[in-house]
Formats: sequence, C-alpha cells, structure tokens
Amino acid sequence: MLVALSARADTPPAGWTASNVEFVGYTMMNEHSAFKITMARAGDRWYIIGGHYNIPGWSVVDVTDPKNPSVAKFIPGPANTSTNQVDLADGILVAALGRPTAREDVGMDAKKPYEAGVILIDVKDPLNPKELGRWHTDNPQGRGTHRNAYTGGRYVHLAADMKGYDGDIYVILDISNPAKPVEAGRWWVPGQHVAGGETPQKAPNVNLHSPNVVDGNLAYLAYGDAGMIILDISDVSKPKLVSQLKFESRHRFDAHTVLLEPGRKLAYVNSEAVTYNCKGPLDHATIVDIADPAKPVPLSRYPVPIPAAGLPYTSFCDKGGRFGVHNQNQLQYNPLVEKQGNLAYLTWFNAGLRVYDVSDKRLPREIGYFMAGPPEKQYLKAYGPHVRMEDVLVDTRGYIYVTGGAQQGLYILRYTGPNKN
Repeated sequence: MLVALSARADTPPAGWTASNVEFVGYTMMNEHSAFKITMARAGDRWYIIGGHYNIPGWSVVDVTDPKNPSVAKFIPGPANTSTNQVDLADGILVAALGRPTAREDVGMDAKKPYEAGVILIDVKDPLNPKELGRWHTDNPQGRGTHRNAYTGGRYVHLAADMKGYDGDIYVILDISNPAKPVEAGRWWVPGQHVAGGETPQKAPNVNLHSPNVVDGNLAYLAYGDAGMIILDISDVSKPKLVSQLKFESRHRFDAHTVLLEPGRKLAYVNSEAVTYNCKGPLDHATIVDIADPAKPVPLSRYPVPIPAAGLPYTSFCDKGGRFGVHNQNQLQYNPLVEKQGNLAYLTWFNAGLRVYDVSDKRLPREIGYFMAGPPEKQYLKAYGPHVRMEDVLVDTRGYIYVTGGAQQGLYILRYTGPNKN
C-alpha cells in the first residue's frame, strides 16, 4: 500500500549555528526521523528518498524547491524491520532489510519476526513506486544487510550477515532478473568463516560496513577494523584481494566509509565514532593515494573540529553524545550528486556537518560548518537527547542534505564560502 501525505514545511530546532553555510530548508518528514538518503529525479522534480530510524519504510521528499521540502509519498516497508539504509541507480531503489535493534520504544522488537536481506523497488516515477523483488540472506535471525552499494547494471554489492560467518561479509548479488535476485559471489576476511573451521581474528570488529565504491574491476570495501580493502572483481564469482590498509589500532570501525576521486587517484576514508563522550579510540578521516591500488599510501588527515568561541564547552567531547566522523558525500556514482573536487563534506555527529578544502591533498582545511540545535523531542530514547548529524548528500545544484539521525529530520543547506567546486 502506498500512502499519499499532505505537503508541509517545518521549522528546525532552535539554536543552530553555521559558518560559510547557509540554512535553506527543513522537514521533519512527518515525524519520521531521517537517517540514510539517496536522490532521484523525474522530469523537472527533484526527490530525496530516505530511510528512517523509527518506522519501516521510505519517505519520498520533493526538494525541487529546497526552501520548501515536502513529503510527497511514504512507501511502507516490511513490518518490524529496519529499513534505514538505501541506495539507487537505474531507477531502482535498493533498500536494506534487517534486525530492528534499539527500536523497542517505537514498536519494533528484535525478538519478533523481521526480514533480513534487500528489497528492490522501481522508482523511475518516485510517486508511483513498484516492488520488483526481494532477496533474503541465509541467516533469517541475523542482522540482514547494511550499507549496500548499487552503481547500476547487473550487480548489487552487499554487506551481508550470512550463516556461518563472524561479522558481515561481501556478497555480490545478480539482479538481472530483479524478481529473482541470486548470489553471484562472496568474499570475506580470513578468520570470519567460523563454520568452515576458521578462527576469528582478535581485532574487535572485522565486519564489512559497506562496499562503498566499485571502480571498473576494483571494489573498495570499508571493512570495519580490517580497514580499507581493495578487491579485483573481474570475476565476480571469485573476488581476489589486491590490498588492505589499516589506519588505527583497536578501533571498532577503522574504515566506515570510502569515497574515490578518480581524477586525482585519491580515496577519502573515515572511521566512525561509536561511543559516547569520547570514550573510544581516536577517530580519523584520511586522504589516501591510490595511484597503485596494490600499495595505497595515506597522505594526510582532516583536522579535528574545534567549538567556536562563546559555546558552553571547549571540546565536543564535553558536549554530550557521540563526537567523531560518520559519513561523506559518498554516492558519487549517482549522476545527481556533486562529484568530489576541491570541497569535501563530512558529518561529525554532535559537531555537525564540516566542509573542507581538499585542493591540497597534503593539507585539508576546514572552511565551513553547520551544527543543528538540540532536538525538540526524543524519538528514540536509546539514543539520548543529543545532536546526531548522520548522513550527507550534495546535489549538482549545490544543495547539501544532512540528516539528523534518530532525533531530527532533513536539513537543506548551501555552502557559501570560498573555493567552491
């Protein structure tokens, strides 16, 4: 069933601050707190499609006029299932299905039945979506899939919790017949296949977060504590290791996101902050030379955000909640998304969105920011009353879309400072 909803623009929580970033618009998406997002266009209409923390399903937000975003359609998802991860290409929305952890206060329960896998939805007309098919993992009591990647064509690249493995692994899904997707290949870090007699590594979280990028025959994987892994997938049935690069020791999400800038042969890699009040290891956002994929070389790191003068804290560690890196403008294969150039965009949870000048690959500089005000309502008590800026996407018109995670909606911003792309 598809549900049409009335359009309305919302006012963001008070107290937001910014430098070289203009506030444009905001929507709370009809009380559905926003998480991961992607972008579609039909005719002259521009749409953000996003998953949520607090309800199974996806909102289609009309952002043709960025000052007045409105929810144009809600697509319900499978009951009691986490559906907050999305990607889109060739008019097909690929949405992850998984275990609904930390959702008990909004009516979902991991002890009750849920779906684990992916769903494929035709969104060539985002206001009239049609389900094409579903694929389920062989581990129905597992986590399902996470931040999958679909760059178009025959294959979807999954971070999947499969039976017999310790942590999510890389699965290549053939969707040439979207009604009956089939596995085409898989790869894992040695030690994950416990059912095959392997011994898990001592690292805290060897777990594929996302196969972020596929560039020709190379797949770039953000593999948690195993770091950035590059695979040769010229034969999708037998992926082969090209290289592995770790950044920090004892970090649960050593590599959370990988973004490529092919023209300069650079990768932008970051970890994820997963603890509150800076109780975990140091997070990083690193520029890596990938001129030789077999020998990637770290070049520099982004500076850590510092609170502006006059705020009631001198470090974001003292602000409350999570402080550290999370997501970049990573959906580079989407033709509606601004390509990586002199500007880089990175969310830092309670430090908001940070904009960087990366024209000098050895010396990235912060040149702008936007920090949301405190949430007006707790939609998920497990996440606390804290600011959590989560995902970021920048369209080819220059509009920046940032989600507020479990507690807030979709912010629309615009960078106004120097050194524009």
